[in-house]
Amino acid sequence: MKSAMLKIEPSSFELASLIKPGDGIVWGQACGEPTTLIEMLLAQRQQIGGVSAFAGSSFSGILKPEHTDHIKISSMGAIGALRSLAKAGVLGIIPCHVGQIGSYIRQELLPCDIAFIQVSPADAAGYHSYGLINDYTGAAVRAARIVIAEINSRIPRTPCDSMLHQSAISHFVETDRAPVTVGSGRIEATDIAIASHAAGFIGDGAILQFGIGAVPDAIARLLFDRRNLGLHSGMVGDALVDLTESGALTNATKSENRGVSVTGALIGTQRLYDFADANPAIKLCASSITHSEAILSALPNLISINSAIEVDLTGQVNAEAIGGNYLGGTGGQVDYVRGASRSPGGRSIIALPATAPNGGSRIVAALSGPITTSRSEIDVIVTEFGAAELKGQTLANRARRMIEIAHPDFRATLDQQAHSLLQRGF
Repeated sequence: MKSAMLKIEPSSFELASLIKPGDGIVWGQACGEPTTLIEMLLAQRQQIGGVSAFAGSSFSGILKPEHTDHIKISSMGAIGALRSLAKAGVLGIIPCHVGQIGSYIRQELLPCDIAFIQVSPADAAGYHSYGLINDYTGAAVRAARIVIAEINSRIPRTPCDSMLHQSAISHFVETDRAPVTVGSGRIEATDIAIASHAAGFIGDGAILQFGIGAVPDAIARLLFDRRNLGLHSGMVGDALVDLTESGALTNATKSENRGVSVTGALIGTQRLYDFADANPAIKLCASSITHSEAILSALPNLISINSAIEVDLTGQVNAEAIGGNYLGGTGGQVDYVRGASRSPGGRSIIALPATAPNGGSRIVAALSGPITTSRSEIDVIVTEFGAAELKGQTLANRARRMIEIAHPDFRATLDQQAHSLLQRGF
């Protein structure tokens, strides 16, 4: 338990009275960024001195490369606006899964002397909701010497697996500002084609994991005729609202959290946030629940849908970097690929366009970046040209199936590059 919380004023309070040189700061990520607190830190960074900060992802655009003169910023990847820091060579990238971050904090592998969090106003009993992000936020609160909360009147009171009592907060600021939003991407013909192949693996009663973006949104629109779908996902966007309002998403097949969509993060627009406010059909949970292999593998018919930058002919997936540019991160992909593969009736799908923005093939003979998910974990790869089911297939058969879903312009070259593999079988 922390001492009684003290109110601070953003315009006049000196963070140097709380934060010392060498301290490690962890703050809420994605749309749960406590933007007022981060702005205070950035403005006062010179007076505070050298500190480190872990930012899992960022969509606010607040962080700039020049801020790293006194703040050493690290992350699990170059996700969202963090790409500009990675491009400038000032982002420290820690290869890890989302499900590991809480344990890293507990083991002090990730320093957390100070926790910045954004929460909803407290109820009559003094409990706050984490609102838009839970994942490893609770772990940061429990580990930190000082917990500073941004109590934002515009944050929805989303039901959580564990609400935050005000006694755990050291200091707080009160704000009334719009939270960070992430709009849906424009759905193109390629996205629809990818979605049509992916949707073929999703039947009535499936429990879904998917992220944000044009392809997940396109898939969701093709599922309105399904019945009794469920959701257990590390993050979710406005597609949650669409699926629920269509009647397709009921969570009726779950043995745990029946009737409830479970997620660790709400990453969307105000429409999603309004929908989540005091909604008993949604539960915001820690990553120890959303990314637990034991929980995921026990869910029946878990269908995971994740993206990639490139995939090689044997099924190895790169979702992180290419051509010297760090573009993504490990995230929760491996957790869900494994969980869905072990789920009774589950399937794991990696969905990506066959062609990269530079005109090259995303189906390649050899990866040009790190292996995010190994080929031994992979089930299905989907592009706009079809679906390659790889689980249980030999390396040679995998190569043949991957070439079939590459863009036709690259198939002959890929066939030539795969010649020795097809001849030897490995």
